[in-house]
Amino acid sequence: MGIEIDDIQSGALSPRPVPYVGRFIFLRVDDRHAGRALLRRLLPATSGGLAGVDGSQGAWGAVAFTYQGLRALGVPQESLDSFPEAFRQGMAARADRIGDVGESAPTHWEQPFGTGDVHVALSALSPDAARLDKALERARIVYQDTPGVQVIWQQEVRQLPTGRTTFGFRDGISHPNIEGLGLPGSNPREAPIKAGEFILGYPDETGHLPPMPSPDALGRNGTYVAVRKIHTKVAAWRQYLRANTSSAQEEALLAAKMVGRWPSGAPLELSPEHDDPELAADPHRVNDFLYREKDDRGFRCPAGAHIRRVNPRDAAIIGDARMHRLIRRGTTYGPPLPEGVLEDDGADRGLIGVFVGAHLERQFEFIKAEWVNDGNFIGYPGDKDPVAGHHGGTGGATIPEKPVRHRLQNMPSFVVTRGGEYCFVPGLRAMRWLAELED
Repeated sequence: MGIEIDDIQSGALSPRPVPYVGRFIFLRVDDRHAGRALLRRLLPATSGGLAGVDGSQGAWGAVAFTYQGLRALGVPQESLDSFPEAFRQGMAARADRIGDVGESAPTHWEQPFGTGDVHVALSALSPDAARLDKALERARIVYQDTPGVQVIWQQEVRQLPTGRTTFGFRDGISHPNIEGLGLPGSNPREAPIKAGEFILGYPDETGHLPPMPSPDALGRNGTYVAVRKIHTKVAAWRQYLRANTSSAQEEALLAAKMVGRWPSGAPLELSPEHDDPELAADPHRVNDFLYREKDDRGFRCPAGAHIRRVNPRDAAIIGDARMHRLIRRGTTYGPPLPEGVLEDDGADRGLIGVFVGAHLERQFEFIKAEWVNDGNFIGYPGDKDPVAGHHGGTGGATIPEKPVRHRLQNMPSFVVTRGGEYCFVPGLRAMRWLAELED
């Protein structure tokens, strides 16, 4: 069965442009008729298929809906009940499960995350500000001229001048190889993953169709996204590295061991002793590696390093890594902390993470609960992801070394969840179905 790529929203699967500027916009629907009118006006501006990675397209993005948003549009209860429990409950209700506790708990989230007021999520990314503004102006005309629909939150994102995250590391390097999509994955050694792991209506890695909301016109060619605003505590990150090393060289190596890559993006697996910008700049080499062949014990890249946890590739772990693959789209917001500064300047900086998959529970939630905030699957119970885990000042991480392993202790949390929502990204035919709903 071929993938109906032209019915899938281009923003759901397409890689982000490089460089990029963008905006996320949340809307509340106060009147179902107004919400449907909004969809009818958004449809002509919503494209299907893969966006041009060469930047020739002006801007691309996605239109997504929370469970409360679908209800606000007047989707029949029978259809609402056919969505998975995680989506119906929403991210805030499942915070304990995914490690959003302490300062990351929903009680501390930025409004309107987790309140039930977020109904429609719009996103747009473009290679430059001029084309983004042009695309946003078209969208603005649609939602601002639709009485009964309110803009309740906006967040601008952009690639930093360094091309790296606020922690100083290149991002957006790894992408799964999806069978039948026509877009090659970043790792030439990765066998294609079934389309049903990412898009509803097609067989997944189990050989079966993933559960799909009804009717077929609503569910087919849709997918789910977990949208999260993550504040990064860059000063705390730098302070911890400085306190646990005795030289700039050791500091750089420790950071790489925690992330799994050097700042340039060169992986420890291919360059274990030093950064290699030339390797990082080669798209055919930077992801051409597995773990089991040379590094099953983690002497190059620790089993607990961030990139190895969230994508163990062929490493020996408990379970099947291919069952938990995600499409990750991270975009940076806020100003960078100036190089070398160790004190927090109070600015809000971090990333808007978008995690795409057909199975919220066994993809996003599993990764957060089992791989990021637990270490049982790699044989280090209690160890959490050194970058993304919730540590609260008592965290630890294990770095294999000879003759004695290195144990990091008293680790603070380096990221704080500022909010999140589970959204459904319907296919284009499904958007028309929603727009044509009748009371």
